[in-house]
Amino acid sequence: MESTADASRRTDDAARPAIRPATERDLPAVAEILAPYVLRTAVTFDEVPPDASAWTTRLDELRELGLPFLVAEIDDDVVGYAYAAPWRPKAAYRHTVESTIYLSPAAQRRGVGTRLLSALLDACSLGGVQQVIAVVADDPAAAGSLPLHRRLGFEVAGVLRDVGVKHGRRVSTMLLQRTLR
Repeated sequence: MESTADASRRTDDAARPAIRPATERDLPAVAEILAPYVLRTAVTFDEVPPDASAWTTRLDELRELGLPFLVAEIDDDVVGYAYAAPWRPKAAYRHTVESTIYLSPAAQRRGVGTRLLSALLDACSLGGVQQVIAVVADDPAAAGSLPLHRRLGFEVAGVLRDVGVKHGRRVSTMLLQRTLR
């Protein structure tokens, strides 16, 4: 007979996301996760949701650069993704990346973001990255992003005021930075 503790542990394990490198088969789910953010929020400055072929190009580029692109999976469903991309194209920035993380609504406030971003930071560190920059838009849909990043050691590096216009309003961004050792 299964104890209550065993049943609870099994439920907790089922709710924990599996974090793994993204594959081509994950990209339709990745596109589906981002699309509502593009269409209804200013969290991203994309104005047209990238399709699966655009995501294939992104995945290939990041692989070529040796940068991580991870997905979070619960019960065989991709519920979030995170990747690191070059911060700027000039060679002197080669050890600095910009992190990106998005979760499906069902995955929010369940610890998925913390596990996914932690895994991304670990992968970046193993790859020789020294600085990680996160750009967080001033939008209600990004309310969880600042606490998530702060919990994982990011500090505010600055604010860029009114740098974007989306859905008819000016949008500022906050730059967050984390040094990896």
